[in-house]
Amino acid sequence: MAQAMDPALLEGLKQHLTMERQASVTYFAMALWFGERELRGFSHFLKEESSDEQEHAARFADYLIARGQTVVLEDLPAPRQNWSSAEQIFGAIFQMEADVTASLQQLYGMAERSDDVRTNVFLDPVVEGQIASENQAAHLLGRVRYAQNNPAAMLLIDGELSAGQHDPASMA
Repeated sequence: MAQAMDPALLEGLKQHLTMERQASVTYFAMALWFGERELRGFSHFLKEESSDEQEHAARFADYLIARGQTVVLEDLPAPRQNWSSAEQIFGAIFQMEADVTASLQQLYGMAERSDDVRTNVFLDPVVEGQIASENQAAHLLGRVRYAQNNPAAMLLIDGELSAGQHDPASMA
């Protein structure tokens, strides 16, 4: 049974689901770019990110279904597949993650304004995870920039990513 939702919030949730799906295909295209350059750690990391984004989209679909809403999947444009450098890719990743964060902040505000506590409760852990993703993207962009496209430094980062070492340092 459909539960009443603010129409703008409902549309925003549907748009965000599409944003997560687009992020998934974009990460997959980036994984291919690194795979073609024999940088398996980067490729593996980005393939996992693609899967994570697909899972995020599924969570939004599940939430909408739980609220009695119909989920219509929009067509996705083909992702960009040509970049000049790893730094350009990680700059795009950081921007993509920042855009997702901004979208979630807008949704959170819309839910608060429409007194939709259920949506805010749903969004709380999503926002927390997204902040961590944006921080991770900033960290990796910084590492790649610091490497200055030096092959040895890039191979070092590639090895770290293969070993699952991709989080920023923690002082806590």
